[in-house]
Amino acid sequence: MENRKELMNAFLANEEGERVIGGFWHHFVSFHNHYGWEDPSIMRTVVAEQKKYIDEAKPDFIKIMSDGFFGHPSLCKSTITTLEQLKEVQSVGENHPWIQAQVDYVKEICAHAGKDVYKYYNIFSPLQYIRLRFEEYDEDFTKFTRLFKEDPKAMIMVAKRIAEDTKALVKRLFTETDVDGIYYSVQCVQDKSFTEEVHKERVQPLDLEVLNEILQYTDNVLLHICGYGKYTNRLEWYKDYPVKAFNWAIYSENISLAEGKKILNNKPVFGGFDNAEGSLLYTGTKEEIKKEIYRILDESGTKGVGLGADCTIREDIDLERLQWIKDISEEYAKEKR
Repeated sequence: MENRKELMNAFLANEEGERVIGGFWHHFVSFHNHYGWEDPSIMRTVVAEQKKYIDEAKPDFIKIMSDGFFGHPSLCKSTITTLEQLKEVQSVGENHPWIQAQVDYVKEICAHAGKDVYKYYNIFSPLQYIRLRFEEYDEDFTKFTRLFKEDPKAMIMVAKRIAEDTKALVKRLFTETDVDGIYYSVQCVQDKSFTEEVHKERVQPLDLEVLNEILQYTDNVLLHICGYGKYTNRLEWYKDYPVKAFNWAIYSENISLAEGKKILNNKPVFGGFDNAEGSLLYTGTKEEIKKEIYRILDESGTKGVGLGADCTIREDIDLERLQWIKDISEEYAKEKR
């Protein structure tokens, strides 16, 4: 079996490995169940399916999905519709069951995965925890930006409270589990009034607050700049974030791996495949996927480049397709030597 850590080390060092790495993953429960950490049946499914995916897909690196833990407990006590309700959100502390349950979960998955592969836990930036609750669970797609614009200080205050708990989680993960790194998810505020200046004033400090805590333990951070559909981002706003590698939605942003690598200070990047239903990843023949991989790698090169998707892929994907990507990447490497 390939040495997956060696492959990943070459990628993270912006060097050329035996082949390019591949990073793909999917959710294990439905959207509303992403908030169901207190339901034992939901968490049994997440744990069992995560282990199954690790065993069957044998990924080059493991993104431990945080399904079940998307909702900060104080944020989820009731449906928030006003600034007054938002201001009531408080930090829950490092010993809260929401944090303990994540530590236990990550510890179990790391033990199952073993030490021959890098394991990254998925964590959201403080503002992302708020946005996702409002949009994914409450299905209110205007509330986050509306409240943020109405009272920026209130939104930042609440996000900082959530950041305190996220930092406590980070500390416990790195002192109590064998996790190797963090997959950190961020997004620009989806409103044109949030210019680069506003992003740097209101959003970036919150992103960096958690990142700087992670850096106390490791610099092995993969930054996911989350885009999908009409949700788009400005990659250049993230180019100086202190992370090892970047992933973004190539098909939403219309920015290729090669272009993005230039924008992001030539740091390692991964992606290339559309994750939308009916796209090439799910429907293409092996020959069509080979043609696309060769096109991507001819354009971007193979130093500090990996293959992946814009975001999570469909849970019903035939895992043989992910093996094709590894096999084709190996063929490409051999041909170019």
